[in-house]
Amino acid sequence: MADPLVLTTANGHRAEPLGDRLATLVRALADLVAHNGVPDGFLRSFATTLTAPGTPPVDAARLDSVAARLGLTGTERAMVLLAGLPEEHEGMAATFRGLHPVGDPWPTAGLAAQLVYPRDRDRGPVRHELTEGAAVRSGLLRLSGDGPLFERSLLLAPAFWDAVHGADAWPAHVRRLAPDAAALPGLRGWLELPAVRGARRAVSTGADLRVLIIGDDERIGLSRAAALAEAVGRPPVAGAVDATDGAAAGLVALHAAVRGALPVLVLANGGDLAPIGVPGPVLVVTAGHGVRPVGPGPVLAVPIGPVLAEDRRRAWRAALPELRDQAAELAARHPLDPAIVAEVAADVRAAQRCGAVRSGPAGISSAIRVRAGAELPAGVRLTTPGRDRSGLVLPAAAADQLTAAIDRLRLQSTVIEDWGFRAGAGADRGVRLLFSGPPGTGKSLAAEVIAAEAETDLIVVDVSAVVSKWIGETEKNLAAVFDVAERTRAVLLLDEADALFGARTEVSDAHDRYANLETAYLLQRLDRFGGLVVLATNVRQNIDAAFIRRMDHVVEFGLPGIAERRELWRLHLPGTAPLDDDVDLAALAAIYPVPGAWIRNAAIGAAFLAAGEGTSITLRHLSRAMRREYTKAVRPYPGDPAATSEGVRR
Repeated sequence: MADPLVLTTANGHRAEPLGDRLATLVRALADLVAHNGVPDGFLRSFATTLTAPGTPPVDAARLDSVAARLGLTGTERAMVLLAGLPEEHEGMAATFRGLHPVGDPWPTAGLAAQLVYPRDRDRGPVRHELTEGAAVRSGLLRLSGDGPLFERSLLLAPAFWDAVHGADAWPAHVRRLAPDAAALPGLRGWLELPAVRGARRAVSTGADLRVLIIGDDERIGLSRAAALAEAVGRPPVAGAVDATDGAAAGLVALHAAVRGALPVLVLANGGDLAPIGVPGPVLVVTAGHGVRPVGPGPVLAVPIGPVLAEDRRRAWRAALPELRDQAAELAARHPLDPAIVAEVAADVRAAQRCGAVRSGPAGISSAIRVRAGAELPAGVRLTTPGRDRSGLVLPAAAADQLTAAIDRLRLQSTVIEDWGFRAGAGADRGVRLLFSGPPGTGKSLAAEVIAAEAETDLIVVDVSAVVSKWIGETEKNLAAVFDVAERTRAVLLLDEADALFGARTEVSDAHDRYANLETAYLLQRLDRFGGLVVLATNVRQNIDAAFIRRMDHVVEFGLPGIAERRELWRLHLPGTAPLDDDVDLAALAAIYPVPGAWIRNAAIGAAFLAAGEGTSITLRHLSRAMRREYTKAVRPYPGDPAATSEGVRR
């Protein structure tokens, strides 16, 4: 049977302006209520205003586009218009309230049936459309209430009618996300990856498919979705939804459709990805959650990386045009994802307007440090080291390895990407060092020196605070630390590393199994880490051999020799300190075969002893302070050095 109300412009139906379509519907409603003895003067007057020039403000093209995409029938289109009328005028809402069984300001399903099939007593077709039709399946039309079908209210999807009017309306119960186009200049290379090119072709056809953008970071995944949408000529509209909430996902897709946009779903959790009742392509950002697509329709997957060095440089040039000449330096110093670059640039501009940071690379490093420090878990410190190599006494071989590690960090973009060593030799970004040696031999100080010479920060991990008895919490804490270190390019120091990187054991109970899982996670995370990480241990043999194999440099910190100890005494007794003539540094170095930390502690302790007595620092004070160090370590004290008659020997 032909639709009694011609309310469509598709499939050869007679074209009508939207005002005429609405007026036709209101006049039909006026005839219906007049037949029941209800005054119809307002309705007929309102129908006349709908056809006046400049009214209604509803965008017919938006409405017709959604109807065509959903494949709505003429009667479904009529019911959509009917459900929108209460939003069009308060008089319409009052009319529907007077006709509703419980006084709600909405049309009922029964009223819709009478209007769209006025000469048809068989309500089978409208019953089918109200329960299984495309408008209901997509969530565009909803039935509200617990009564019989034809007494239920007919409602539109939340905020849909306002969106049809052109307002930037959005459903209140769905968190809306705003993709930032600022990251797009740094994603040109990513858009040319084979998997991404295939997804672009598929999306551009308008096919009914889901494209999974697989990654751990919501912001980065959202930037990839925005880049893909822009590449196919469609703006993105994004919302955060539960993977299993098909209704919320459909609502995002509806609001994208009414805006002529591409829907982007950012999953707030994992699980089965529910089917979406709105046909067409949908971009799904997994945001670190495992998902399993269910239901019909093809699924494509694209990775979020890699991002090449030239794209990172392009991202910095676009984000901070005033520093375009320093883009290569910034990309090497802070190899951030283009999405994070855009955020940092916005922070820098805001801080500069307030006078809070300096311009140039120093201000950028400061902005990165602020964001990173807020994301670190308890027990992890982000510091800016102020120590230089002049305070580090090492054998030449060990010092050379530190220099090589800094060069490797500084030049990795050139060697791995520009020179092609990633593709040719399978080289990965990142520098991994193992510092091994007794306590107090300078391992932590060396990490500070590396960070200072690399002009970056130092992240110090308190292993006792990071390790958790709860399954999965240790990995979660470490993941946050690694992510921040990689993003800031800070040097990551994992002291007492044997507590985390210990040798795997045979599984005898559940504790062994989960300890081995933690070790396996750390192996994988070290392989993917793109920054510089230092593992420090007092007992090298306790480190799992798999970690040793992954180290780029293994630096042994042994006890200093006599010459090194004399230099350490000189460093820790500054020239401004009041030394007595009897202090002989050579004698101190010869009699006390101790690590540098003991020498430092003894020098400071002796200074306080002398200050307490109101005298200069004497050999007696230094020997008393060193005796304390031996006592703390429960080691036999070698005795006091003999005083010399030749004065202070520095």
